Amino acid sequence: MSLTPLGSLRVSSHIIPAHGLTPNSSVLNKPLLIYHKAFPASSSAATIESHLTSTGVVAPKWRYTMYSTSHFHSTSHEVLAVFSGSAKLCFGGEDNPERVEPVLEKGDVMVVPAGVAHRLLEDRGGFQMVGSYPNGFDWDMCYGRKGEEQKVENIKSLKWFTRDPIYGDEGPVLNC
Repeated sequence: MSLTPLGSLRVSSHIIPAHGLTPNSSVLNKPLLIYHKAFPASSSAATIESHLTSTGVVAPKWRYTMYSTSHFHSTSHEVLAVFSGSAKLCFGGEDNPERVEPVLEKGDVMVVPAGVAHRLLEDRGGFQMVGSYPNGFDWDMCYGRKGEEQKVENIKSLKWFTRDPIYGDEGPVLNC
């Protein structure tokens, strides 16, 4: 697989402040990272899954769109690689004045730190992703509601990546 060379990769980095009961970047101070066109647009889901597995950092778990309800994970970071279509997403919570609402498309990758809320705003046609999590970790679902305070507290114990999930020993995730 020929990835976009690191020197040519455009990366968006967003530290999203807590909003209401949604922690976003506030617990670990790690940014939402978007690797624009990291994979060739022609990459299939199987090819992306094979590459993700080969880096030894994350394990692909599912192929799906993104839920239309704002949610975050407290037990794992998440790596999302788009293999079909495009969509407008929301990170940080739809009521958060400092939310991020990018349009993502085939080949884009998102590294979503635990605690960062995300949801689908608008499927612009056939939007599908490969969802992956660091090896040995699984995801939970949190919605920024009362009763989730201990789950948010648990985010503090999560370690950040020691290798980039796409580029391995180099890559944007290592510069955070």
